[in-house]
Amino acid sequence: MTKIGILLGSLRKESFSKKLAAHVAELFPAGYEAEFVEIGNLALYNQDYDDENNAPADYTAFRNTMKGIDAVLFVTPEYNRSVPAVLKNALDVGSRPYGASVWDGKPAAIISQSPGSLAGFGANHHLRQSLVFLNMPILQQPEAYIGNVADLLGENGKVKDENTVQFLQSFVNTFVELIKKHQA
Repeated sequence: MTKIGILLGSLRKESFSKKLAAHVAELFPAGYEAEFVEIGNLALYNQDYDDENNAPADYTAFRNTMKGIDAVLFVTPEYNRSVPAVLKNALDVGSRPYGASVWDGKPAAIISQSPGSLAGFGANHHLRQSLVFLNMPILQQPEAYIGNVADLLGENGKVKDENTVQFLQSFVNTFVELIKKHQA
């Protein structure tokens, strides 16, 4: 079983990112298990914790969870033309202590979304910068910028627009191929 960890850039309980990610999680084929990984409980990264061998329990639990994940799907809004702090913090916590990054070599894909028409372009590209440094092979194409997301979701939280459903399925299929390539 290949495990896909889903990290959300929004902490809102009914966030568009969470609804979109729940829909995408169901699109993975048999043999792939998508699970949400909690990042909202992580204390702000402070290197002193690692330097003094006193990492908080939430850091250790998160790092151990991520060690068991084979690939990562990031689904995020854009905050002030960049990555939400909660997501950047999770990247920082997982990248330390130095030399023990939980991200190294894990395939990644990004879906950015927004109720506006820019679709989180800035967050998507800022996140890509960090993932390159963390040595995560990133799905290049198709790029997933989901604009006007509120209009695409039905009352049940599922994507109701058939063209978007088909696009998300092709996105997942291509991500699965990237994962297979890096598992070989």
